[in-house]
Amino acid sequence: MNPTQARIRSWMAGPDLGICQRLNNWGDRARVAAIFRVVSRLGDGPLWYALIAVLGVFGGRPGALAALHLAMVGLCCLVLYRSLKSRTRRLRPFARHRSIHALIQPLDEFSFPSGHTLHATAFSVVACSHFPLLAWILLPLALMIALSRVVLGLHYPSDVLAAIAIGSALAGCSLLLV
Repeated sequence: MNPTQARIRSWMAGPDLGICQRLNNWGDRARVAAIFRVVSRLGDGPLWYALIAVLGVFGGRPGALAALHLAMVGLCCLVLYRSLKSRTRRLRPFARHRSIHALIQPLDEFSFPSGHTLHATAFSVVACSHFPLLAWILLPLALMIALSRVVLGLHYPSDVLAAIAIGSALAGCSLLLV
C-alpha cells in the first residue's frame, strides 16, 4: 500500500468506525436488535425469490419478463459480490473492533461489500422499474436492510454505501439493456 492509500484508509477508518459504533450501540436495546434481526433475515434471499416467483406466476407477461430480469440481475449480483469479497477480504467490524458486537451470525467471513444491501438495492431498482407501485414497499425495505447490516455489527457504513452504488449501477445498466 502506498502512502496515499494509507492516508485514505486511515481517514476513512475514523468516520466509518465511529458511525459503525454508534449504530451498533442502537442494537443494545432488545427491541431494536429484534427488529433489525428480522429485517436483515428478510434480505437473506427467500423474500427476493418469492418476489420473483409471484411476479413470474401471477404477473402475466409483464411479470414474467420482470421475473426473468430480476433473476438475471440477481445472478450478476451474486457473481460480482463473491468476486469482490474474495478480493478485498475486509474483516467484519465485530472481528476487528472489540467495541462492536455481532448481534446476528454472519453468512460469511468478510464485509466488503454488503451482499444483502447490494441485492436489495438491485432487486428494488429493477422491480420498481417494472412495477412502480412496489417502490412504496421495496425502497424503504432496502434502506432498512442496509441499515440493519451496520446496526447488527456486520458491516461498516462504507460497505453498505458501496453496495448501494454497485447495486444501483448494475440495475441501471441492466435497464439500459432491456
